[in-house]
Amino acid sequence: MMKSTHNFFGKYQDQEITQFVLENDNGMVVKILDLGATISSITIPGKDKKPISIVCGFDSLDGYFSDEYKSNAPYFGCTVGRYCSQIKDAKFSCEGKSYQLAKNCGDNNLHGGRVGFDKRIWEATPVDTQGKVGVQFHLVSKDGDEGFPGNVEATVMMWLTKDNELVLNYNATTDQTTPLSMTNHSYFNLSGFERSVEGFKVQVNSNKLQEMDHTGAGTGKILDVSGTVNDLRAGKVISDVQEKLGDGFEHFYIFENPHEELKPVAKVEDPASGRSLEVFSTEPCMLLYTAKYMSNKLKRKEDEIYGKYSAFACETHRWQNGPNIEGSPRSFTKPNEVFKSTTVFKLAY
Repeated sequence: MMKSTHNFFGKYQDQEITQFVLENDNGMVVKILDLGATISSITIPGKDKKPISIVCGFDSLDGYFSDEYKSNAPYFGCTVGRYCSQIKDAKFSCEGKSYQLAKNCGDNNLHGGRVGFDKRIWEATPVDTQGKVGVQFHLVSKDGDEGFPGNVEATVMMWLTKDNELVLNYNATTDQTTPLSMTNHSYFNLSGFERSVEGFKVQVNSNKLQEMDHTGAGTGKILDVSGTVNDLRAGKVISDVQEKLGDGFEHFYIFENPHEELKPVAKVEDPASGRSLEVFSTEPCMLLYTAKYMSNKLKRKEDEIYGKYSAFACETHRWQNGPNIEGSPRSFTKPNEVFKSTTVFKLAY
C-alpha cells in the first residue's frame, strides 16, 4: 500500500517544522519539509532492498542552518520563488513602474531575494488518492515582499506515484502584475553518492541555450548550439563535455513550448547502476547544473559527502532574467491570469 506519514523535524523561529514522508509500493520514499516546501530526502531500494539516498539534503534542521551551508547557499531541494535564478541588477520595470530588489548575488537578485519562498514556512496538507500520495503546500506572499509587487497566493502540490514519479504542480494568483517563476532545487546523484556525476550520460532535448553575461544573468540572446559541445540532444557523458568546456555545467536550455504542454525535456543515466531520471516539464527553460560551486564540507553523513560535481540539478522554470528580457515567455503573471507549471521527475531503477 502507498503510505503517507509525518513527523516532527525541529523548530524554526519558534514554529514546529514537519517532515512529510511519502512511500510507494516499489520502495521509493520521498521526504518533504514544510520549511521551504523542501525535498529533504529521496531514497530508492538498492541491493537487498537497502535504501539508497539519491538527493542532497540533511536529516536534521541544523544542517540547513550550519555556517558551511549558509556560506555556500546551495538551496538543497527547496521550492524557489518568487522568481528563480538571477534578475540583472536586482531590478525590473513593469507597467510603467520600476522595482528594486535585494542584491544577494553580486549586483543581481537570486532566487527571490534574501527571504525567498525557500526560507518561508508553508501551510501543508497531506492528500491521498488512488495510485498516488502527496502534500499540498500553500503560501501567501504579500505586496512588497522582497520588493516584488502584488499579493501572491502560491500553491505547490507534490505527488509520489506508483510509477516512481515525483509530480510537482505549481499554481499562483496575484492582484498586481508581478514576475513569477517557481522551481524545485533538488540535486540528484543516481549512484547514491558512491561516485560523482561525471560518468553519467545526459540528454537535453534542445539545441538552444540562453547566453549569460559576466555577472551570470541572461542577456536575452539565444544561442543555437547545434553540432557544438553543448548540443546534448543525442546524449553525452558529462565528463566528456566538461573536459572540453574546462568547466562544469551551468547551462540554461530553452524549449519551444508555447502551449505549455507536458513534454520530455531531459534524461540522465548512470550506466554503472542502470538507474535513470527522466524530466518532463511545461516550462520554457531548464538549468542543467553539475554543482560546480558546491562546498565539499557539506554532507548528510560520513558515507554521503557532497561537493563539486557530486550531484546534478535540472531546474525547470521561466527564462533566467526574464523580467528584463523583452519577449521572454510568461515571465510576468497578471491579475486575470493563473500561474501554472508542472514538472515530473520519473525514476527507473
